Amino acid sequence: MSTYFPPRGAWTLAQPHDAGFDPVKLASALEFAVQAETAWPLSLDEAMNADPQNNEPAPWNEVLGPTLDRGGPSGVILRHGKMVGAYGDPTRVEMTFSVAKSYLSILAGVALKIGLIDSLDDPVRDYALDVDFDSAQNRNITWRHFLHQSSEWEGELWTKPDLVDRNRQVGTNADNSKKGTHRDLQAPGSIYEYNDVRVNRFSLSLMQLFERPLADVLREYIMEPIGASDTWAWHPYRNSYFEIDDELLPCVPGGSHWGGGIFIHCEDHARVGLLIANDGVWDGQRLLPEGYVAALKTPSPCFDRYGFLWWLNTNREMYPSLPATSFFAMGAGSHLIWVDQALDLVGVFRWINNKQADAVMGKVFTALAT
Repeated sequence: MSTYFPPRGAWTLAQPHDAGFDPVKLASALEFAVQAETAWPLSLDEAMNADPQNNEPAPWNEVLGPTLDRGGPSGVILRHGKMVGAYGDPTRVEMTFSVAKSYLSILAGVALKIGLIDSLDDPVRDYALDVDFDSAQNRNITWRHFLHQSSEWEGELWTKPDLVDRNRQVGTNADNSKKGTHRDLQAPGSIYEYNDVRVNRFSLSLMQLFERPLADVLREYIMEPIGASDTWAWHPYRNSYFEIDDELLPCVPGGSHWGGGIFIHCEDHARVGLLIANDGVWDGQRLLPEGYVAALKTPSPCFDRYGFLWWLNTNREMYPSLPATSFFAMGAGSHLIWVDQALDLVGVFRWINNKQADAVMGKVFTALAT
């Protein structure tokens, strides 16, 4: 079946059974998603320091960017590009946390496509507009290392030292008792560590490539071509500015760990997921380099459940109820863009309890009748 690409401001709805779903099972799955709501407070000012995976003392826990109170659970399901189910308010703009990392991965693909990066294995220092890659620890870091979160970059950015997230773990059973404590750094590319300071350094390096705010780049090269709304925004921190050609440009974070990040609704997320599901092509127009999505979902040598800032279901270890072909943009809260190219399926889920994410998506998968 050919994939449908929704025009701006419109979706073609499909009857679940026409898209291969059992209608009763799909309705039950979406009702379960509503019931599986996160325990996070509605006030995200409170939630910024309520996440036990952050576990940060002052001043490291200082919020630097805007926040937005959350709504209730919401989501959409696409099959072959058509919307077969939705719940909550899928047009309510919400904070999205580390889903923004996956958007940075997309922008790295754009940089490759338009020739700003020759190779992902080039040292970032060859492109840098500052001295943050001159040290012995940082000089051999490549773009690929940043995409795999294996850069081991050492430094401080926007008042946050990389030490903030050393020894950090993420996931349902994460142990962050050692988060923020010293760990001897290794060679770039030798160890995976989920570190928001390093991701933010990657964002700054990308902005130095484009010499434009990344929100503008994303809008021009991705969001406009896929017909996204004009309601999304990518917010910087109050101190995340860098001067290029005598102009102070806002640099955006790869998440909302300290506020800011991408504020966006489910339907726009779904369009981005549909672009990725179709190998970076939108209605015949190639927006990402050929082969980039395949690289994006290839396991990192350091951690086989991670690709280019996208999470993988390698050996069904992350979500046992889903196929190993599934991969995800993920953010705290929890926020998920679920992509499975083999199923031609995209799902977006907002504000679900992380411990119930496998059950929620598993029920959607089980509802597929064919």
